[in-house]
Amino acid sequence: MAPLLHTHQIHPRTTLNRLHFLLYSLSLLLLLHHHTTTPSFLLLLADVFLAFLWLLSQGFRWRPVRRWEFPELLSKVTASKDFPALDVFICTTDPYKEPPVGVASTALSALAFDYPSDRLSVYVSDDGGSDLTLFAFFEAAKFARCWLPFCRENGVMERSPEAYFQSSGCDVEAEKMKVMFESLKERVDCAMEKGYVDLNLVNSLEEKEIFKTWKNFTRKDHPSVIQVLLESKKDKDITGHPLPNLIYISREKRPASLHNFKAGALNTLLRVSETMTNAPLILTLDCDMCSNDPYAPKRALCYFLDKDFSPNLSFVQFPQRFTGLNKNDIYNGEFRRVFTLGEQGLDGLQSANYLGTGCFFSRGSLYSSPPMAMPSFDEFKLHSCLLSSELILLKAHEVASSEYEHGRKEWGSQL
Repeated sequence: MAPLLHTHQIHPRTTLNRLHFLLYSLSLLLLLHHHTTTPSFLLLLADVFLAFLWLLSQGFRWRPVRRWEFPELLSKVTASKDFPALDVFICTTDPYKEPPVGVASTALSALAFDYPSDRLSVYVSDDGGSDLTLFAFFEAAKFARCWLPFCRENGVMERSPEAYFQSSGCDVEAEKMKVMFESLKERVDCAMEKGYVDLNLVNSLEEKEIFKTWKNFTRKDHPSVIQVLLESKKDKDITGHPLPNLIYISREKRPASLHNFKAGALNTLLRVSETMTNAPLILTLDCDMCSNDPYAPKRALCYFLDKDFSPNLSFVQFPQRFTGLNKNDIYNGEFRRVFTLGEQGLDGLQSANYLGTGCFFSRGSLYSSPPMAMPSFDEFKLHSCLLSSELILLKAHEVASSEYEHGRKEWGSQL
């Protein structure tokens, strides 16, 4: 008998919510009846409208559900080497509105997931086509060789270096990591001040050749750029442990072609990742978010590996948490109505919202309409070629072109 990987409970306040609903409904009916006995048609109309709005919101309170996962039991279901592969999508557009160091910290928090490194890939979509963002990720890839083993060996939970060094006191080893991260920030900030990547900041001849091509690029007119920064099959950290894949993508932009903003960027990531790693699970992250739980992918697996639950499962949405709030959150910075009341209430109605970040998708659900059977994880085969091989990159550039969706009506509607 398979172990129970997750469980749920109807919220304890459900009974009180329903009693409140009945009492409030009775009060509203009495109020509306009172309006019918007085010549106040406008007040009656206003109260009917407000009562209707109130009624619509009660569905969230009728059957809210709370869920728990047991990732420690996954080993009894499948070995970690057999976990489904995971592709992480991070989108950014403007290095001056979304600082590259912050975006790199988001990517590093995903690279440091407690997940088999040969089954984890992080894709960064730079819709601004900025050499500054690419430079930050070249630096982040070097930093990852030290940061990932540091997190692993010290049991770090907050694995975004930017967040970790702001919130934690540093011991000797952490202080060394902080010095390395500050050096990364200084180099990136130096490039940001100049507005371009000075070749004096670049040590590798290969990297210099890449940045030389940027001179003729503009934000809205440039060819596709796909750079494999880390590759699990050949790159290792300082302890000899394989590193996850890290891929930078800037899709082709042409003035005559519609790019459809973030939705277009996600579609491109979907196609490029299919040609490169083709993981059956996809996590979308905003570039200014970070994961504060390295076990988050395993928590999602508790649902996706449940054979009774997963056939009808499209995505698992994680809540968002915010820092810098005042003691009682008087400005509603936590958005509890959206992330707690709304999501738990919809879950009880067997529905959910995709909140744009912190969401694990089954790739199969994005490729088929509901009447079709959901593909199993085994149907998504990992490619045996190196990601940096000419064959793989050629196909990836093809699907990242600005003309790819033209004449293919299914993209953006069925896919």
